[in-house]
Amino acid sequence: MRRYKIASLIMIIHGGFMEIGSAFCFIPAMFFGTDKFDVGQYFSFKLPYFQDNLNMMIVMGGIYGVVRTVGAIGLFKNKMWGFMLSIINCIITMALMMFLLPAGIIDGVLASSSLILMLTQYYGNKEISKQY
Repeated sequence: MRRYKIASLIMIIHGGFMEIGSAFCFIPAMFFGTDKFDVGQYFSFKLPYFQDNLNMMIVMGGIYGVVRTVGAIGLFKNKMWGFMLSIINCIITMALMMFLLPAGIIDGVLASSSLILMLTQYYGNKEISKQY
């Protein structure tokens, strides 16, 4: 159970500070306009499509952060739906991290460590059975 708690705390930090926190940066851009508050000058993605649609990426990151945080809270409370939602979030993050450089590096480290902790807690010392 200890590994589940550590994994959920990592995911709360990941979802809360990185995803939702960056989405809150979008609020000044809405009030002041994108010409005075250009997020793209401080942060850039390697793929032009993501860079051109950075405001939408921030909003989607906020939504993804909320889902990640909800799954982490469910895992922290020892709920199976929280475990499954957290596994799905980690796998999707690992699949998409290479497209979202440079932020994908930190996403990959946090999601991979959470996934490893959850899977090692769930499966423990079980071995693959030998079929004859």
